[in-house]
Amino acid sequence: MIELISFAVIGIFAGISAGLLGLGGGLVTVPALLYVFKFYGMPETHLMHIAVSTSLMAIIVTSMSSLMAHHRGHNVDWPLMKRLSGGLIFGGFLGAYSAILFSSQVLQQVFAVYAFLMSIRLWVSMPVLTVSTRLLQQPYLFVAGSVFGSISALVGMGGGTMVVPYLLLAGKNIQRAIGTSAACAFPIAVAGVIGFMVFAEQQGSENSWQTGFVHWQAFLGVISTSIIFAPLAAKWAKKLPLILLERLFSLVLMAVSVSLFFG
Repeated sequence: MIELISFAVIGIFAGISAGLLGLGGGLVTVPALLYVFKFYGMPETHLMHIAVSTSLMAIIVTSMSSLMAHHRGHNVDWPLMKRLSGGLIFGGFLGAYSAILFSSQVLQQVFAVYAFLMSIRLWVSMPVLTVSTRLLQQPYLFVAGSVFGSISALVGMGGGTMVVPYLLLAGKNIQRAIGTSAACAFPIAVAGVIGFMVFAEQQGSENSWQTGFVHWQAFLGVISTSIIFAPLAAKWAKKLPLILLERLFSLVLMAVSVSLFFG
């Protein structure tokens, strides 16, 4: 029971970070799960793989909620989403397969680098670049989707931090970019989770809560609270100083990334 409570607490913070700052819960879920797994003495051989794949499993549920909200607001470009999906799915499988090739320690360092870059991104305004609608052509979309999907599956994210800037550069307005990005998280997460299940080597795991690298108890705990706190935090965003909160979160994220890289 105490393990489930720990996972539920993670879900609270993951939901708040997703709803309040729009960063996606993976930046909180992955390192928090890793620390909790270590605390409870789980074998460290594949801890990072379990944290990443469980985060992706949670994203499947949370992305559905976000997707429906954006769909009701007519902010999802479904034709564009269909053209992106092939690359996203391929990338999701590729990212999961690539993760299996890494040791847990190396995968942890990959995540640490990604988290560090995201912490810096919170301090930097996106530069004004030339818009090119060529980015919406199929060859570009497949390559971009493959890159976004593979990186996202590799680190347990939904891909919004990459998809949104890309769609803005392609000439989409911010509402459509965010809404379509929310839809992109679903195929990435599904492909990534299936990949982690298919490519995982159990190596004698006796944990009855696991299927491949997905830890179901952690998933249920995280989801039980994140689906409640994400929409609540989205409402709080209208009343709180978001710039200050982003800067504080970035400092915490920077400290976590350094700890993970050298830990």
